[in-house]
Amino acid sequence: MKEKPILGITMGDPAGNGTELSAKALSDPLIYDRCRPIIIGDANCMEAAVKIIGKEKEIKVHPVKDVKDAKFEYGTIDVYDMGIVDINKRIYGRVSAMCGEAAFQYVKKVIELALAGEVDATVTNALNKEAINMAGHHYSGHTEIYAHYTGTSKYTMMLVHHNLRVVHVSTHVSLREACDRVKKDRVLEVIRIANEGCKAIGIKNPKIGVAGLNPHCGEGGMFGREEIAEIQPAIDEALLEGIQIPEKRPTPPDTIFSKALGGWYDIVVAMYHDQGHIPLKVKGFVYNQEIKRWDAVAGVNVTLGLPIIRASVDHGTGFGHAGDGSANELSLVNAMDYAIQLANNK
Repeated sequence: MKEKPILGITMGDPAGNGTELSAKALSDPLIYDRCRPIIIGDANCMEAAVKIIGKEKEIKVHPVKDVKDAKFEYGTIDVYDMGIVDINKRIYGRVSAMCGEAAFQYVKKVIELALAGEVDATVTNALNKEAINMAGHHYSGHTEIYAHYTGTSKYTMMLVHHNLRVVHVSTHVSLREACDRVKKDRVLEVIRIANEGCKAIGIKNPKIGVAGLNPHCGEGGMFGREEIAEIQPAIDEALLEGIQIPEKRPTPPDTIFSKALGGWYDIVVAMYHDQGHIPLKVKGFVYNQEIKRWDAVAGVNVTLGLPIIRASVDHGTGFGHAGDGSANELSLVNAMDYAIQLANNK
């Protein structure tokens, strides 16, 4: 019988919501039936988070310096203790170089552990891009850090909410630059990665929808020629490789996601960040106006094309409410479940 996978879970920015999300998620005994979790972070921050969520009588933090020393049992949160944060200088909701340095080092360490085979999959809480740049680490996000430290050049972000899956031709660039990045080779690369990513989670014959860039896919060139010059040639080559693209042409972006929700596709190739993120977050993020809180912050971010498994929450650091115990852990639990699924399918 295969052992439960070890998940290395980064704590995220210490001034954000990652500590309390992690504490809440690991307060559920059922998590330990599915995996062996270990937090990569600072034990003092996790101890504070356990108190914030009111679980200090039931849950104890267990600092370790080696994964093999973890207990992996309910009632104990194992923390690979990096010892970076001065808890007296950490202020919830405030951007700082100290917290940026910590968040960056957690990510670097979990990548090292995964590459060494000490953890089976990695899960990331949110970091703050301004903070890591203040600390001197000039990356636009987790994905780029993972790509750098794993030596990966062909990768893409996949967002998931239930059966709605989206991958992106480009992500953290300006909209003007995103349009320039819609090139045949990159579109084809992302179609291939999407196909393999679906297979990795058990979909044997994935059906892929490819979004256009322009309104109505350019209307034969009247509103732009990217569909004709770049996207269609990529689709044609993918079809020759045996990849299933049911419509055999780009689909207008204002209808493709409704079709995906209706079961036409297993995954959608979006041309830029917001084209893919907006429909996912409309489905997964539910705000309750009466109580001024999020009822659900669901969705998972998976980086495809890496030599290691990486799943992440699909939200930010929550600086506005960090430290008050109100953070919703659903996205983190979903990310853990996806990491477990990918690790079990390896």
